[in-house]
Amino acid sequence: MEIQNPKYGQGDATYRGVGGDEGLKKLVAEFYRQMSSLKEAEHIRKMHPDDLSESEDKLYCFLSGWMGGPRLYNEKYGSIAIPRAHTHLDIDYPEAEAWLLCMGKALNELAYPDDFCEYLMTQLKVPAERIRMASLNRQKN
Repeated sequence: MEIQNPKYGQGDATYRGVGGDEGLKKLVAEFYRQMSSLKEAEHIRKMHPDDLSESEDKLYCFLSGWMGGPRLYNEKYGSIAIPRAHTHLDIDYPEAEAWLLCMGKALNELAYPDDFCEYLMTQLKVPAERIRMASLNRQKN
């Protein structure tokens, strides 16, 4: 029996929920627009290069596979361990919260359904916390 409306997180339901390739590109562009405009995100914006093209592409490629869509990151950039990819940055609560704020505002700006926003934000807190913990552990050593 095929599930007509699988829940987010199952198969490619999250990828379809974001709007596939086109929706994901819009989300990533809006995310970085928020990062570039929000006062709360000034610090994390400075962690990125002036030209955000590669940052946008990497986030887009990562989220595609993470959401159950095509595994573009691995094809283009190789394997990724999210905490390790961010070890060169000092990330603590303010930085993780600013990143999540940008994503939340991007989701709201693009008018995604509440259940999708809630699911995605809950799931994104996991890698945000892993990155924060990896940064903290690196700073201790």
